[in-house]
Amino acid sequence: MATKPLINMEAFRVKAGKKIKLKSFATNVKKKPVEKQKGEAMLQKGIIELANMQDKLYAHNEISVLIVLQAMDAAGKDGTIKHLMSGLNPSGVKVSSFKAPSATELDHDYFWRHYKELPARGEIGIFNRSHYENVLVTKVHPEYILNENIPGIKSVKDIDKKFWKKRYEQINSFEKNLSENGTIILKFFLHVSKDEQKKRFLERIEDPKKNWKFSLADMKERAFWDQYQDAYEEMFNHTSTEYAPWYVIPADDKWYMRILIGLAIYQQFQKLNIAYPRVSKETKAALEKAKQVLLNEK
Repeated sequence: MATKPLINMEAFRVKAGKKIKLKSFATNVKKKPVEKQKGEAMLQKGIIELANMQDKLYAHNEISVLIVLQAMDAAGKDGTIKHLMSGLNPSGVKVSSFKAPSATELDHDYFWRHYKELPARGEIGIFNRSHYENVLVTKVHPEYILNENIPGIKSVKDIDKKFWKKRYEQINSFEKNLSENGTIILKFFLHVSKDEQKKRFLERIEDPKKNWKFSLADMKERAFWDQYQDAYEEMFNHTSTEYAPWYVIPADDKWYMRILIGLAIYQQFQKLNIAYPRVSKETKAALEKAKQVLLNEK
């Protein structure tokens, strides 16, 4: 008989077509179903299970997985990727980080640089920031849109509600096309509080070993905290779909955040029910013949 899962991941999923308020999602779960020590042990076991599933995915060579990570600065994206990668085979994983677009990238549509980095069949792709920057950073700083030289967009006044509605639709179409062609898409927002970000910024400033992590640009964007929260909320309400759901993951406790992300990925892999490919009778006979040749070698 199936046992009830310890953690219900549906509680963190943004339901397709349902409007949510970001404030209704906690940044910290106070009554966690597991303690930290047990949780970290669960995470290590989960990483081993993910590695086994990745091996089958790679051998199957039919389905790809795209994991999207978005967050405010210092929410823990890099550390999460490091933990996920610790048990996976690097040959089957592709990590892509996206910063401000270059002049060459701006000469193409905003999907171009992301499309090039998509995982091939059998691979797992991890986007550290993603195509969603085009409805987040640009939503808070619409003047950046002007750098894209889009026909009909001559000033910030041209970037209206219709523009953003169209851009959300473009993203949904992009992801639907990927889904219909064999890519599983999982999107995670690492939901950190403003107070926790402040704490982590101070740690980066005060610890010489972490100074390199701190950027004055991060402080500049922190001043737009409320605008970013609004932009994320709009993004969830327009782009969380059945084929590419968003999960709002509490990120004030990094260890618990990583458990939740790993669990969501693991559950999705389980649904795929992928096994190692079966070979034909002819191939089996050839394998047996090769075995005998090897055993008969002197």
